[in-house]
Amino acid sequence: MVENNSWSRFVTHCILILGVALVVFPVYLAVIASTHEAGTFLSGTLPLLPGSQGLENYKQVLFEGRSRAGTPPLHTMLWNSFVMAMTITIGKLLVSLLSAFAIVYFRFPFRMFFFWVIFLTLMLPVEVRIVPTFQVVADLGMLNSFAGLSIPLIASATATFLFRQFFMTIPEEMLEAARVDGAGPMKFFKDILLPLSITNIAALFVIMFIYGWNQYLWPLLITTDPEYYTIVMGIQRMVTGADAEPLWHLVMATVVLAALPPILVILFMQRLFVKGLTETEK
Repeated sequence: MVENNSWSRFVTHCILILGVALVVFPVYLAVIASTHEAGTFLSGTLPLLPGSQGLENYKQVLFEGRSRAGTPPLHTMLWNSFVMAMTITIGKLLVSLLSAFAIVYFRFPFRMFFFWVIFLTLMLPVEVRIVPTFQVVADLGMLNSFAGLSIPLIASATATFLFRQFFMTIPEEMLEAARVDGAGPMKFFKDILLPLSITNIAALFVIMFIYGWNQYLWPLLITTDPEYYTIVMGIQRMVTGADAEPLWHLVMATVVLAALPPILVILFMQRLFVKGLTETEK
């Protein structure tokens, strides 16, 4: 019995190490490739040890960009992606919290009908309704703007549904006690519901931030001014926008820098993120 348990632990550890290696090795290759010069890749092989051009490569993509590929300096695209992702994330959380609060705690005609209408929008992502959405944004003059990048992506049926399910688990006695104390609806929302929802908000914040950061099709459609290019658009243009072969050392440097903000958000909110996911499952 002891031998079987030891063998099972050994196999589990081997599988875990293999899984980590499969995830980490491509990232390692990207970091290594970003430290070499362009001529290193002409032979079709990729070195496994760091090169000596790392600082120069990162400095070039951060502050100079690639004019031949039509990409501005990387710090501009990083800022654009950050503003877009934060606007989408905060907007989704605010709209979803308030809509779930209204659906659960207010009694008005067709309340459940409106909830299911919101829920059915899960079957209509931006990619499905992209033509009419683009027309509305163009008519409102929001092309090449942060508002145009963010506002059409703010509504979230998923977050509304999750907050609704969480609010329904809060005992009615808490609402009654708040009424006895003279608290109005918004005070009950601010002082009771929001503090109880912190872990759920943190979990959804991470998910929504990564969703906004990785947006590609919508920014590509409504953005023609390089000053509003996002980081994902920049990577695409560096690979396909130049007349010559892509400079893979600069592409890899851009990829590495593009991955840092989502990683930092996950690390910073890891504890609340995991707690929020487990509480949501309960």
